[in-house]
Amino acid sequence: MNFVKQVLTSEYLSFALRLYVGFFFIWASLSKIPYPAQFAEVVADYRLIPYLFLNIGSLILPWVELVAGLFLVVRFRPRAAVIVIGLLLIMFEVMVLINIYRGAPISCGCYDVVGEPIGWKKVIEDALLLLSCLQIYLYGRPELFSKFRPIVRGQSKIIGTAKS
Repeated sequence: MNFVKQVLTSEYLSFALRLYVGFFFIWASLSKIPYPAQFAEVVADYRLIPYLFLNIGSLILPWVELVAGLFLVVRFRPRAAVIVIGLLLIMFEVMVLINIYRGAPISCGCYDVVGEPIGWKKVIEDALLLLSCLQIYLYGRPELFSKFRPIVRGQSKIIGTAKS
């Protein structure tokens, strides 16, 4: 049991998940950015976004996914990026679950403007990504594998001396 806890709380697992989630969101955004009108149609099929916000949201959302994914991969504000991605995943989960409940036969629009139909597979996939985000947030160290370590306050570079 201790081994499982050690693996699940590992900073190396956080590193691997950070790269996976980051590249996943980069990949997902790249199919939507060049085709904003088609993506807006897919989002409109969900019948949850007011028409007034549909076009601007369909333009902004893929760029938010891209930037958050890039931030995760390059370790620039990774905790903020994982929070944004986590909130996006919660939004996606709610939208998919509402339309599963409605019985709407619509496309997900996740990776391609055509995409796969929504279903429980998509709910499980998003839930696993959300759990990955939680692990990254709780156990990830932003400076892991970085040549720049944070400076600890009160310590000098000269061994044996401390600042007062």
